[in-house]
Amino acid sequence: MATTRLMPLHTGKGRDVGTAISDIIDYAENPKKTDYGRLITGFECDSRTADAEFLFSKRQYAALTGRTRGADDVIAYHLRQSFIPGEVTPEEANRIGGELAKRFTNGNHAFIVCTHIDKHHIHNHIIWNSTSLDCTRKFRNFWGSTRAVRRLNDTLCIENGLSIVENPKRRGKSYNKWLGDQAKPSNREFLRVAIDASLAQKPADFDALLKLLRDAGYEVKPGKIPALRGKNQKRFIRLDTLGSGYSEAELRAVLSGKKAHTPRKKIIRPTSEKQVDLLVDIQAKLRAGKGAGYERWAKVFNLKQMAQTVNYLTEHNLLGYDALAAKTALATARYNELSTQIKAAEKRMAEIAVLKTQIINYAKTRDTYVAYRKAGYSKKFLSEHESDILLHKAAKESFDELGVKKLPTVKSLQAEYAALLAEKKAAYADYRKARDEMKELLTVKANADHLLGPDSREAEKEKGTVAK
Repeated sequence: MATTRLMPLHTGKGRDVGTAISDIIDYAENPKKTDYGRLITGFECDSRTADAEFLFSKRQYAALTGRTRGADDVIAYHLRQSFIPGEVTPEEANRIGGELAKRFTNGNHAFIVCTHIDKHHIHNHIIWNSTSLDCTRKFRNFWGSTRAVRRLNDTLCIENGLSIVENPKRRGKSYNKWLGDQAKPSNREFLRVAIDASLAQKPADFDALLKLLRDAGYEVKPGKIPALRGKNQKRFIRLDTLGSGYSEAELRAVLSGKKAHTPRKKIIRPTSEKQVDLLVDIQAKLRAGKGAGYERWAKVFNLKQMAQTVNYLTEHNLLGYDALAAKTALATARYNELSTQIKAAEKRMAEIAVLKTQIINYAKTRDTYVAYRKAGYSKKFLSEHESDILLHKAAKESFDELGVKKLPTVKSLQAEYAALLAEKKAAYADYRKARDEMKELLTVKANADHLLGPDSREAEKEKGTVAK
């Protein structure tokens, strides 16, 4: 499932065209959000110099057409495409984003696709140049363009085996709000889930229920209205603020058998613990123009990251440098293995989608092509049935490119596609876990390298060699 939002980009106040384009592209290409640039794709432009290329095309447009740009002209279009958590891999999201932009602009405009993985949901930022590739015209936003993007997006989702938004509303919520508690579960939601889990253990009475909640890590504050506090909460939460079914009276009625308890049907995803971040190169930042305030912040930040790095090494028993390096290499290899597996499945799924379309086109146009051949490849017959004949030829060329000698049935292709989709979704959970572990280990190792310095690292290696 993916949602879209189309936003025309203007210069705004106090900015020229170049600055406006650079600002949005710099945001979209943020290395920390795009896995250090790995999830950036450019079409008919180099993503590293896209802002300069966009600007140059606008100057070419003015020179070729003689038209001057108005103050409120659209200089680019920004399309945000957000996927539901867990349904696509970052690589697949990037590919679908590129296909969406290419189809919507008919391949006539340069664009970049930047896939962000910093949020719970994977999302694309697609920016395409309003000026066409030949610099003779501009993309004009039209009435109903938002609906057209949404329909095309739904088509791509169906083609790639993804779900779609049923009965979309014209004016909906933002994506995070639309996801609701799935995106950012509250402490109250966690407490409701803990109560549901405790009730499932069939406690004898209310005191037994509170004991189970204490065992689950909650601190209980007795009183006229009991309140509880989890390890990540700053304040106590009273039972009467949890909503219907969770007050003390209602829970006592459930425990005595007078009332049935209905748990809230909400999906809770555990919040991730604090991750270790890379240490800041303070001297490099100061040379780049940062001031004393930034230096003070960076020193505190680095101290915290050093402490977290040491904690991580202690908790995972990686105090030896060789052990850290070996585990990092192992995690990287596991990630690459899963990534290759998922990419192979995606590649085959894309081939199946093309093959299925071409088989249908081939079957529909076969009789026409046979008649064309019997007519001695007549030019008159060709002009009368050109579209069918071209479709038939394109289908045959596609079969040759894919190395298909015997055409499979559409039913068998659909079964293979479904099996690959199930395999990819099953592997994605491990892939995401392996990716997070690899990134954390790489960060910890980089911080350890920084702390030890090159001389200390060599000494550690020599020490390990001697010990062996």
